[in-house]
Formats: sequence, C-alpha cells, structure tokens
Amino acid sequence: MRLHLSLGAAFCALCLPAFSPVLPAAADETPRRKPGLWRMEHVMQGAPSPSGGVEMCIDEKTDDIMRQNIGENGPKCEKLSFTRDGDKYRVSSVCKLDKSVTKTEGVFTGSFDSAYRGELHITYTPPIHNLASADMVLEAKWLGPCKPGQKPGDIVMPGLPGGQMNMQELIKKREQLRKGAQ
Repeated sequence: MRLHLSLGAAFCALCLPAFSPVLPAAADETPRRKPGLWRMEHVMQGAPSPSGGVEMCIDEKTDDIMRQNIGENGPKCEKLSFTRDGDKYRVSSVCKLDKSVTKTEGVFTGSFDSAYRGELHITYTPPIHNLASADMVLEAKWLGPCKPGQKPGDIVMPGLPGGQMNMQELIKKREQLRKGAQ
C-alpha cells in the first residue's frame, strides 16, 4: 500500500480486517466480513485522522479480491502472521514499504458479522514522513445492506474526488494499464 498516512491506513483498514502491512495473509486465515455496508473509523496517534468515517459496500468476494490485489502490489512482507487466539485475532508483520521496514503488532476483537475493533502498534525504520511509530485504533461496524445504487467495492470517504470510488473498478483499470504497458 502506498501511504498517505491517515487516508491510506483508513482505506486498508476498511478493505480488510487486517490493515496495510498485514494484507497478504492467506484467505483461510483471515475472518470474512458479513456482506453489506460497513463503516470504519480510526484514530492514529502521530498522524492526522480523516474527518468522518469511511463506508464500504462489500459482497462475499470483495475482501478476497482486495487481499489478492493489494498483496500482489503492496508491501513485501518477510514475516506475516494472522492467527486466532480464542475470541481474538493477533496480527504481526515485518514488511518493506518503499525504503522503510514496517513492523506491525496488534489484536482484533469482536465479530466480523457485526462490529470489530483493532488495536495496532506500527513502527517505521527509517521513519516515513517523520513518523517513526504510531498506535492505531480502528472500529468497524456493519450498518446493514448496501444502499440502493451501491455495488460491491463502492467506498465513500471524505477527501475522495466526488466523495466516492469503486475499488474493484480501480483494480480492473490498473490491470488493463499494466497489461497495456507490457
């Protein structure tokens, strides 16, 4: 994932229960979110937080598509674990992000059918944008079915041109551009 610290972290935290540096975990290791409309809010100590939350319409395939795509094109991880520990999911990773090594440790609790919370500690060596470490708390809540006219992958987030985008369409366009460049 390319970082705009708060925007990027918010986006990836919403896309997958395990956020940015912990993305490429095997599909069977990570919990699946209930299809429908999810709202995610986060606070990242040491970085500005976006105003308002992020909403995303997902179906049964959305998390898998994003996990696969971001895993192929995101940070390169030498250590990655996402394990269940009773009613908690523990995440740990060591990844290369641009010229920095990103280490993440955290715990997710709750239900991926209704609401979950993540508490993460991230370190960047060397620092990224003068940020050496950060603690992030994110909370996600299932709001119900997607709104009329929404399709899987639709994201509504402050700061986006037009206020929304569709991740699945962006992934397809990027793939087309990549194939055209070869």
